[in-house]
Amino acid sequence: MAERKPHVVLVRHGETEWSADGRHTGRTDIPLTDEGRRQATALGGCLKEWTFALVLASPLQRATETCRLAGLGGAMQIRGDLREWDYGEFEGRTTADIRTARPGWTVWTDGVPGGETAHQVGRRADRMIAEARAATGEVALFSHGHILRVLAARWIDLAPDRGRSLALETATISVLGYERETSVITRWNVPCG
Repeated sequence: MAERKPHVVLVRHGETEWSADGRHTGRTDIPLTDEGRRQATALGGCLKEWTFALVLASPLQRATETCRLAGLGGAMQIRGDLREWDYGEFEGRTTADIRTARPGWTVWTDGVPGGETAHQVGRRADRMIAEARAATGEVALFSHGHILRVLAARWIDLAPDRGRSLALETATISVLGYERETSVITRWNVPCG
């Protein structure tokens, strides 16, 4: 019988004021809204189907608070590689606002002045994948929209910028796993409560 490989459960943090407004929130450390806290608490019920050997979170409070409210704070370990994409000069701005000066702009292909490229974010995602694959059981990663999309793309051997094809809402669960020896996405963008 083939050895069962563990799942990696991606958890996007609950709503923040900026995520609700569609503002790029990379390094700015803002809290969850009341709705975001409600969402994070609801995530706990959806995460009960797994017993996690490893729980990792971005150091930003929207991710750590989501992890705590979901009931996994006691097992949480912080990883800087799970921080959101560094949006540089575009931090706090919406895509519509950025496109007034740069029509057709997208973070995936055009990058950000003073911030990270998709390739740089992909290197961070690859390090997190290596750590998750080395774990002895199920893994939970509490993080942010763009970095999780890049991580999922890298999991299935796509270039980092292919994360653009994976929409991801706040307070959702996505699951990375295997079909035999092939890395696959088994669930994506599943809301919880």
